[in-house]
Amino acid sequence: MRTAPPTPTPTPESDAAGERADTPTLRAFSLLEFLVAADRPLTLAEIMQGFDAPKASLHRMLGALEAGGLVIREPGARNAYAVGPRLARLGVAIVTHSGTRQLRHAILARLVADIGETVNLTMLNETEVLYLDRMEAPWPLRLDLKPGSRVPLHCSASGKLLLSLLPREQRAALVRQLRLERFTPNTITDVELLEAELDRSAHKQMGVDNEEFVAGISCVAVPVHDTAGHVVAALAVHAPTARSPLSRSLQFVPRLQDAARELAGTF
Repeated sequence: MRTAPPTPTPTPESDAAGERADTPTLRAFSLLEFLVAADRPLTLAEIMQGFDAPKASLHRMLGALEAGGLVIREPGARNAYAVGPRLARLGVAIVTHSGTRQLRHAILARLVADIGETVNLTMLNETEVLYLDRMEAPWPLRLDLKPGSRVPLHCSASGKLLLSLLPREQRAALVRQLRLERFTPNTITDVELLEAELDRSAHKQMGVDNEEFVAGISCVAVPVHDTAGHVVAALAVHAPTARSPLSRSLQFVPRLQDAARELAGTF
């Protein structure tokens, strides 16, 4: 009969390690992780319910994080705390320049070799679509959209897809913030029509840009999930309609979905 190993006796070294792991800096970092995981602004009362810290300590940490631009307090009666612009920029920089970028780029390169058209990987960043990576097909007609470029949500395939998959209340609030600028005759500039389009995108798990951002260019996008199943990005193919009409791009959806599953391990 096997006996359980004895419980280790704490030593001065292990006590010191535990103390180092519970420094004010790491506590503040844990608080940031808590706010990010919430995925919505939280009031002080809500934070106190889920984060183990005295009220006075929370006040001090939140005040310091707010002063540093890592946390903001949203206006209104709830006075809730949310991720600040400085932390959001840091998160984007990490995703854009992380060590997995080479792997993502290799997956995009294989996809371009298979379908013969330009592809891009994007994510939702505030009220715009942010390009994380892009792989051009060897055709003379190209759009100059390098990693770090931003495009509107309401008229891009990736933007509409990522917007459509947000929780309903969050999606509606974001749509109300958007300036529905017209870029082509096909751009959707009516809120009700956009909401209907978003419902279709969510149902089909696919976004479509039918010459809505750039005349003569169509695009199709599919969602990319992380290993936990959350939508974190969109993978899209775009092409000039003179060479490759939208109907042809729609035929690439199964291959795009395969590549999206490969990309899941890079987030």
